[in-house]
Amino acid sequence: MRWMVLTVAMLWTHPALSEGRFSQVWSPICSLGSQSDSGCDEIRAREILNADEFPWRAIGRVNFASRDQRSHCTGVLVSERQVLTAAHCLYNTARQSWIPPSSIRFAAGYQRGEAAAVSTVVAYSLHHEQGKIGVFNNRADLDWAILELENPLGQEVGVLSVGNTGPAEPFVAGYPGLRPHVLSRTATCDPRRMEGGVLLAICPLMMGDSGAPLLEQTPNGLQVVGIVSRVAATPEGITALFLSTDLFDLNLD
Repeated sequence: MRWMVLTVAMLWTHPALSEGRFSQVWSPICSLGSQSDSGCDEIRAREILNADEFPWRAIGRVNFASRDQRSHCTGVLVSERQVLTAAHCLYNTARQSWIPPSSIRFAAGYQRGEAAAVSTVVAYSLHHEQGKIGVFNNRADLDWAILELENPLGQEVGVLSVGNTGPAEPFVAGYPGLRPHVLSRTATCDPRRMEGGVLLAICPLMMGDSGAPLLEQTPNGLQVVGIVSRVAATPEGITALFLSTDLFDLNLD
């Protein structure tokens, strides 16, 4: 368990991880797909999903582009106009400022350059302690955001319900930096619940998967039980930190 304790400490304090930037800790995983170490092989082995079909089309890319930066994360529709993602995806580290909502697009069901539906973001909400002084707060339990879409995409592509982690076999579906143009899912990533609503699991994830939903199959369909916040390379493999949906201040319309 000592590696788990050390991992938690590192994940909560390492700024490069929290801000979604590559650093030395990513090297054993991969660096923008230019290297193919064991971690990359596990990511390449993820099952590619048909993003045109429900429920997968309720998941999409959160895209940001400016003259000096282009990036993406993953998000999931949890109501007609609301998308759950990671807060650090909305922070421009180079400029030390939050990205304007109008510069963010959500592409639902994105696959190989096309999307089932696209909308501009008109606003987003964060934890009340996140960004109070205008900068990103690195505390892991604050790394979530709810995007408000201009268009009610959920009416067109569907939404996923939000629930609590149960006895099912959870997995992640997202857009990793190694394969950013296809939606892919992991095998089972069985999380351990830590203090403060944080979950840890060995899971083949990387940059681009930030904000991706941790999903469980229920009798009523898939439900979102958490989101990806950050990852680290550990002796046991790629360790992912998830935020439980218990932490989110959701007011779904």
